[in-house]
Amino acid sequence: MPRPFRFGVNLLTPAPAGEWRAKCRRAEQLGYDVILIPDHLGMPAPFPALVAAAEATERPRLGTFVLNAGFWNPALLAREVATTDALTGGRLELGLGTGYVQSEHEAAGLPYGSPRERVDHLRRTVEELDRLLGSDAYRPRPAQPRVPLLLGGNGDRMLRLAAERADIVGFTGARLVPGSTTGKLEPVDAEGVDERVARYRELAAGRAEPAELNLLLQLVAVTDDPEPVLKPLLERQPQLTLDRALALPVVLAGPLEEVVARVRAQRERFGVSYLTVLEPHMEAFAPVMARLREESA
Repeated sequence: MPRPFRFGVNLLTPAPAGEWRAKCRRAEQLGYDVILIPDHLGMPAPFPALVAAAEATERPRLGTFVLNAGFWNPALLAREVATTDALTGGRLELGLGTGYVQSEHEAAGLPYGSPRERVDHLRRTVEELDRLLGSDAYRPRPAQPRVPLLLGGNGDRMLRLAAERADIVGFTGARLVPGSTTGKLEPVDAEGVDERVARYRELAAGRAEPAELNLLLQLVAVTDDPEPVLKPLLERQPQLTLDRALALPVVLAGPLEEVVARVRAQRERFGVSYLTVLEPHMEAFAPVMARLREESA
């Protein structure tokens, strides 16, 4: 049986307290299972934003999507994780990645390092979090016996770490443009996602319990005429045609029934059951979630 769907929304835009809480309540009303916060300069600070989200909501899980490990000292991060999990009543899901925006590290006065160095730091971070939070003597204590861990990334060494340690594996469906220091991404086609998922499954073949697989959607539009909606994407990615853009795993655009069928087909093809949408598409994805849940009832 396929794993049941879960749906998350990644909230990107800072807001005053009242607006922030209203936005989180709206996400809960629309049916999102997880409220998520990224870790980029210029966006909300993840942990206080999640605590405020918990105060405004009752049901959704709350997650980082994903923390830039290069910003964090592992011992200090363990304190943040434990405190946030306690203050949110055990609703935290911890997402971690290596970080991919060199200019943000430079702005923060932090080393960026090579890809190998960034993965090595992430591995040390995961190991230290497990050691500290797994100790009964550690203070402060998280509410959960173990905070679920999502690891996001595409490279072989990241997929190997995810196969060893992650409860949830995040696939971006995009890759960093070679030489970009500002985090410019280019989308990966379905065959590229197939290859990365297959590589992960190969590395995770010995796991006792399979991980949940996540995909970050970049664009969602329920419409009978997707071409105008996709025009900005085609301008940013001139190598794409309209048909190629519509076929990207990270793009859902078309009439409602077609989009719903596409989500089901992607779960069957890739094994992805946990979908995350970006804040600008929070409302657009709501009818897709509702239809999928109706069909599963």
